[in-house]
Amino acid sequence: MQILANPDDSVFGSASSLQGEPTWQQIMKNAVRTADTLLEAVGLDGKSVPLAKPDGKFPVFVPQPYLQRIEQGNPSDPLLRQVLPLAEEDFSPANFVTDPLSEGAATLGDGLLQKYQGRVLVVTTGACAIHCRYCFRRHFPYQTAPRGDEKWQATLEQISGDPTVNEVILSGGDPLTLADEKLAFIFDAIAQIKHLRRIRIHTRLPIVIPQRVTDRLLELMLTARSQHNLQITTVVHSNHPNEIDEPVTDALKRLNQASSQLLNQSVLLAGVNDTADALVALSQKLLAAETLPYYLHQLDRVQGASHFEVDIETGKQIIQQMRGRLPGFGVPRYVQEIAGEASKTVIV
Repeated sequence: MQILANPDDSVFGSASSLQGEPTWQQIMKNAVRTADTLLEAVGLDGKSVPLAKPDGKFPVFVPQPYLQRIEQGNPSDPLLRQVLPLAEEDFSPANFVTDPLSEGAATLGDGLLQKYQGRVLVVTTGACAIHCRYCFRRHFPYQTAPRGDEKWQATLEQISGDPTVNEVILSGGDPLTLADEKLAFIFDAIAQIKHLRRIRIHTRLPIVIPQRVTDRLLELMLTARSQHNLQITTVVHSNHPNEIDEPVTDALKRLNQASSQLLNQSVLLAGVNDTADALVALSQKLLAAETLPYYLHQLDRVQGASHFEVDIETGKQIIQQMRGRLPGFGVPRYVQEIAGEASKTVIV
């Protein structure tokens, strides 16, 4: 996993700030990058919290806006648990593997995957705003992501050559770590492919660093919709209500105005959100932020993340409890992605 993509595509693009406040690029550059620093920042130490052996392959990366939402002195804080490399990572069962969704078999070209009919996914970058310990792509070969105009042109030509494809999913890493200039290039290029109707953006940045939702980003999205008649669906990723504070709420509301649809997907995680109370509160905060709870994912069995797994029967019970406490549109679909299947499997 890379911390930053290369300078042509990444956060080293143009930046601006208001009244001396740090830009989202500066926030990323100043993120916490070691487990010891993370523990110190939240009033804990490695003696009280057993840590995974550092191997350099999937380092800690936590930006300040997210760090500030973690409760001081609480080793069980649900936000801390998502980003702290615990010792359990070193003891994955054999059925937790490096490529749990067989994305290698779905690869068409550099960073280009097709799992489902009519849609292709572009792994735009290996850079993320935060390193979630349960990430199903924590072992992904991000060196294959397209970098530079030549690589992007080859990827876009491949998409252009298949008229059965009507939607491009920009994923990663996180596509919103790309500089605005690169996003503008991608949007414009996609708009030239006549059989494409939709762009979908999968991102955690508005949750982790709400400062990323800039006027320029919204302008790019609105232009793609109004001038090129493209639908833009933004899918953010939040797992716990404590992730959604006032700045995040404001960012999501602004993003909703520029998106054709604004959805959230979560992962069911032991010790994080494996109760109806946590997920009901999350749905309520999402709805208040004009974001629709869309998916609750069963954990993908990626190597290093077995301590996050919740059994499916427990997940079903949680969804049933949520149905009694929320309107139907506030209850996400509980799904599982199974390698090789033609679509996600809806559990409930």
